[in-house]
Amino acid sequence: MRILAITVGVLAVLFTAADRIAVHYADQEAGRLAKGAYGFTNAAMDVSIGGFPFLTQAAEGTLDHVSLTADKFYVSTTGNRQGDWLDIARLHLDLRDITVPSLTARSAQANLATGTLTLSYQDLSDLVTRLAGRGGSLQVSPAEGSDGQAARVKVTGTAGQTALNSTATLLAQGNELSLTVPGAERATAAWKVSLPEGVGFTAARSTPDGVEISLTGHQVVLGASRFSR
Repeated sequence: MRILAITVGVLAVLFTAADRIAVHYADQEAGRLAKGAYGFTNAAMDVSIGGFPFLTQAAEGTLDHVSLTADKFYVSTTGNRQGDWLDIARLHLDLRDITVPSLTARSAQANLATGTLTLSYQDLSDLVTRLAGRGGSLQVSPAEGSDGQAARVKVTGTAGQTALNSTATLLAQGNELSLTVPGAERATAAWKVSLPEGVGFTAARSTPDGVEISLTGHQVVLGASRFSR
């Protein structure tokens, strides 16, 4: 009985070690694929597959929970104007009830995705300074009045030869962000963020720490499109 107990204990330890090694590899591979699929090549990517044991979930082709976080990346404007990139502080997604066709599949489907995209006020300050074109630096800070998918921020400083003290609107719809700064020389710009198919922005608000944009999706396709071969 003692030998049997020791054997069972050793096998359990070996299985746990193998399971953790496998999930670590899967985390790294999923992160690499996400970078390529969504253009996050300049981001610090972290993917964490939840649940235990991972090997059992993988064998069954289902995962309970996967979290994906991309830190510090940027997107260019839809007009691709030089210098008008948008820095994104963080994109976080929680994916639940995921179906994976096979261990070698490059796509999967999640029944539900929720998350947030965060923009820092420092990055937004640098952005509106570039959008203004001429003059000194502009500062972005929280403002009241955020409503639905429109976040309000206060913009102060000098644009050209004009003192600027206005409330700008950052609108989040679909996978597109647009910013309107009344009084700036180049007042409006828009950016598209690469998101998994089926995920879209649902709300935007100004917080003390930055602009926080909520994301939601159902029947979300990860990796390749459901319409691709």
